[in-house]
Amino acid sequence: MPTEADENENVSWRSDSGVSADVTRWERADEFFEERIRKPAIVAWADRRTRIGLLILGIYLGMALIAVFDLYRAPSTNQATQLAGPFQSWDYPLGTTMSGVDLLSLIIHSTPDILLMIIAGSVWATGVAVLVGTLAGYKGGVVDRVLMSISDVVMAIPGLPLVIILAVTFNPKNPIVLGILININYWAGLGRSLRSQVLTIREDSYVEASRTMGVSTPRILQKDIIPNLMPYVTVNFVFAARYVVFASIGLFFLGVLPYSAQNWGVTLNYAYSGGALFTWEAAHWLIFPMIAIMGLSLGLILLGQGMDRVFNPRVRTRLAENSESTRTKTDAAMTEDH
Repeated sequence: MPTEADENENVSWRSDSGVSADVTRWERADEFFEERIRKPAIVAWADRRTRIGLLILGIYLGMALIAVFDLYRAPSTNQATQLAGPFQSWDYPLGTTMSGVDLLSLIIHSTPDILLMIIAGSVWATGVAVLVGTLAGYKGGVVDRVLMSISDVVMAIPGLPLVIILAVTFNPKNPIVLGILININYWAGLGRSLRSQVLTIREDSYVEASRTMGVSTPRILQKDIIPNLMPYVTVNFVFAARYVVFASIGLFFLGVLPYSAQNWGVTLNYAYSGGALFTWEAAHWLIFPMIAIMGLSLGLILLGQGMDRVFNPRVRTRLAENSESTRTKTDAAMTEDH
């Protein structure tokens, strides 16, 4: 019969060997992978809009990588015949500009800055909105009044004139700074909308139970409130990204933002100045940058619509269970075969 000392020694051995800790660590990792990666991926991939959106955005990401690693020649004047038509040469598939610049090269080398502006502006707008909206709605009282007063003041300032004034004053050239500048006050309206939803969610029974058990405010916001806001946040993230695309290109086209880097708006400006709007021989100079703009916007919209299902718990659970059932049947069939 093992003595009490022997049992204590066995417990000590298991603790010192780290077996229990390793099992717990792997179990947590498996749970994290299941809940945060596999199930969302199943739900997202089940929607055709997500697949098409990812394909489109993957093309733009590939273009950005080509530009970053210099896998395609950089645009320069007198690369080829002036205003060469599209699809007439493999060397210049989209044609050239009036200065003999490869139009495909212009579009490719404009992509990295566009993507950086989109990411920076969207993360800024939605991040600040989630922070302000959740804190104001959950805490209430003085915190709510102060944050909503700030939001009201920011919302009262016209967005486009503010961006123009700031751009002329500071003349920013970094695409990340430009993205934040364009969405400088976009967060205010979204933050107020999120606050109204948090006011409803915080009265739910599970939130009340967390408060009763003494769960900290950051954990309640992270685990109970913000996940319920994610469908709305995701859609508005896409809207913020589209706003950055159109606003930045429009401001570059108007000459408000500095021509320090390649941008589709700069290309459109030169095309318009070169008569591409009135001359068929130069129409491709205007058309292909516009197609690039519309394609990026379409990819963002489709991805946002598809990702909306990821945060729907009913759809997520149903599709994940179907996938688990299919996998179980497959494993059983393979076992029977063996």
